[in-house]
Amino acid sequence: MSNQDKKVNLDTRKSRPQTLGASFGNLLQRFGVRASDSDLSANFSAIVGNQIANMAKVVAVKMTRNNKFNIVLRPSTPAFALELSYQVNDICEKINNYYGRDAVEKITIRK
Repeated sequence: MSNQDKKVNLDTRKSRPQTLGASFGNLLQRFGVRASDSDLSANFSAIVGNQIANMAKVVAVKMTRNNKFNIVLRPSTPAFALELSYQVNDICEKINNYYGRDAVEKITIRK
């Protein structure tokens, strides 16, 4: 079923107001644009896989001056910190593939 088959009723209001980020995020996702750090946080498990996403969660994503991401991960248990440190290059590669450019400058693991 494609997105064009869905009929959106713009006459009815949502029960709660949405932020512009949420509204535009859904719109950009519909067109396949990946541009924001919130997109990375929301789709982290789809980007890096369930195994890594179960070991850690994204705590912070900061943009640098050269438009790259500094990503801070927090392991679910302290024992996973070492395992995540071994997989930093794989995580960077998966995120860069998702964005289609060299998007990650640094990944920090905080306990």
